[in-house]
Amino acid sequence: MHRIRVGVLRGGPSDEYEVSLKTGATILNNLPAEKYAPKEIFIDKNGNWHVEGRPVQPSDALTHIDVVVNALHGHYGEDGKVQHILESHGIPFTGSGSFASAVGMNKLISKDIFRNNKIKTPQHKVIESRDGLTNELILEIFKSFPLPVIVKPSASGSSVGVTLVKDFKSFESAILKAFEHGNIVMIEEYIPGIEATVGVINDFRDHELYALPPVEIRPRQEFFDYDAKYSDGESGAIEIVPGNFTFEQKVELEDLARRVHQVLGLDHYSRTDFIVSPRRGIYVLEANTLPGLTPTSLMPKSMNAVGVTLPHFLDHIVQLAMRKK
Repeated sequence: MHRIRVGVLRGGPSDEYEVSLKTGATILNNLPAEKYAPKEIFIDKNGNWHVEGRPVQPSDALTHIDVVVNALHGHYGEDGKVQHILESHGIPFTGSGSFASAVGMNKLISKDIFRNNKIKTPQHKVIESRDGLTNELILEIFKSFPLPVIVKPSASGSSVGVTLVKDFKSFESAILKAFEHGNIVMIEEYIPGIEATVGVINDFRDHELYALPPVEIRPRQEFFDYDAKYSDGESGAIEIVPGNFTFEQKVELEDLARRVHQVLGLDHYSRTDFIVSPRRGIYVLEANTLPGLTPTSLMPKSMNAVGVTLPHFLDHIVQLAMRKK
């Protein structure tokens, strides 16, 4: 039987390069060998493509490939750019298309879509550019929110460049830090509560949109930042799968994750992050269009809880990608 030739894209020019290498390695090791012939396509930090250690043009890397599994994260891999390249070469690939990826990565556009669909999301303000950053503007925005607030780039993943601000002194430096990771900065109200995340898979187990059990995230420190997400040590978070939510909360979290997947037009799989406030209910923070698939990642942990193995999941999303062709 002819094995399906799968290109696995990993690396990339984003801040999440290391995580992508791990996700890619997990995929290369877990694609069912009897059915697939995987081939690594490495993208370096400058965005150059490589096959077997040689720099190549994307068109050359994709010539003998039937389908691509996209293991990139963050800027370039998750914001529609690499999807656009794959679409222009007519290569089917896993994950959402270029338009939905761009929308999902942009926190401001996502928030507008959530609001238009009556999905609760924290209040926010935006600083459009670093040039217009005056002391008056900083003070005005600072006064318009109760403390603490979250300051973050409007388009980055994995909590890169995100700060929890508790006083005016650290507010300006948090804004400058966020500008290092993007051109637009968002200031968002901080809603105290329990963090949760829910994965969704298309056309799985007889469901059009199958929701995985909600994961409860209890950061060891106050805020679940990039280091907490990817460290295996004490500084990380306690992740409880399935989370300690009431039946009503679990149903609402799963329903909201499916709705977010739909309203953003996402495909194959996604993971949505929430805050469950004891007083104010459930708020959507953001959607991840290419959630990590490393051994410590949240989506594999929730799949594990319901007996979904990585090889089975990868086979499923590759088949979804091929079907689209």
